[in-house]
Amino acid sequence: DSLPTRMRQLARRLIEEAGRCDILVNNAGIQHVAPVEDFPTDKWDAIIAINLSSSFHTAAVALPMMRKAGWGRVVNVASAHGLTASPYKSAYIAAKHGVVGLTKTIALETAQEPITCNAICPGYVLTPLVEAQIPDTMKKYDMSREDVIRKVMLERQPSKEFATVEQLGGTTVFLCSDAAAQITGTTISVDGGWTAL
Repeated sequence: DSLPTRMRQLARRLIEEAGRCDILVNNAGIQHVAPVEDFPTDKWDAIIAINLSSSFHTAAVALPMMRKAGWGRVVNVASAHGLTASPYKSAYIAAKHGVVGLTKTIALETAQEPITCNAICPGYVLTPLVEAQIPDTMKKYDMSREDVIRKVMLERQPSKEFATVEQLGGTTVFLCSDAAAQITGTTISVDGGWTAL
């Protein structure tokens, strides 16, 4: 089977086997950096499958469960790159823009039900995905780790600090709370001011 087919099966099976899904947090991501004309098609397919299509497949199975339960929350972790772009990240940016669009569509389809769907758009968070980019970037620019983080990676993040996993978790908890019952179809940026530029 192709990667998109395997991703579809795995994403749907995950929710089906749980048997119930009140809160769905879609948070998956891989990255590859290359100019469009050099971008390997297998990398494109993998990034779209993991970063975008998996969110569609889990939501498609979870929404009927939420409707049956009479309540639900979908939180899609997109990216600052779901709202803006950077060079050499075509697949990632296309996928994360797609996640934002999917979020809005689900929100509209569930607007008159006690189900919400929102996207969190983090800037740089020091995750394994980001950590893996540091050595190559150090070599590319002949810079120290600290300089790569501050001058290259966090160049567009005005706070010059990574967002934390705990901050993203807190934002997710808020979106799943009663206080957020009328927040749906929108994005919350946790990006140190990146998208304010």
